Amino acid sequence: MRITRLPYMNLRNLVIFSLLFFCCEQNQSKNQRDNNLEYNPEKRLEQLGIKIPEVSPPVANYVRVVKSGNLLFLSGSGPKKADGSYITGKLGKELTIEDGYQAAWLTGVNHIATLKSELGNLNRVKRIVKVLGMVNSTPEFRDQPKVINGFSDLMVEVFGDRGKHARSAVGMAALPQGIAVEIELIVEVE
Repeated sequence: MRITRLPYMNLRNLVIFSLLFFCCEQNQSKNQRDNNLEYNPEKRLEQLGIKIPEVSPPVANYVRVVKSGNLLFLSGSGPKKADGSYITGKLGKELTIEDGYQAAWLTGVNHIATLKSELGNLNRVKRIVKVLGMVNSTPEFRDQPKVINGFSDLMVEVFGDRGKHARSAVGMAALPQGIAVEIELIVEVE
């Protein structure tokens, strides 16, 4: 059997190819490390001037978070203010889209507080997976997605691309204690 030597695969070219491959692999690993170094949700919260509130105990017979594998399932939460009161009212009646957006944003801050309490370090958030946004609204109100954008926008601002998620935004005839929004979410963690 005769082995044919390919003219372009001499030792010099093999060494050059190996070096190029090694350098590309090293560069890709460095880029991945750099991306991980840049990911710092807690620093981002500080840059945004957002203070994380203390997490209060549940108001009924449930838990705030259930962990299954590498997923966290967060119970529905509402727009609880620092003084313990809630943003209440019905979208399309007492509240504007902007009011609802702020309520959803505040609910996001409260969920981040729950995540911080559960994980200790928000860098462990690998991905915001799924959001269910419920909006207390009149039957005529049709802008539930614009309201829940307050939550979604905050997740992306804090977690970057890891904050982009699948989402449902639905209208409800009523929510507990008359709150403006209630939001549940699923989070993948490391």
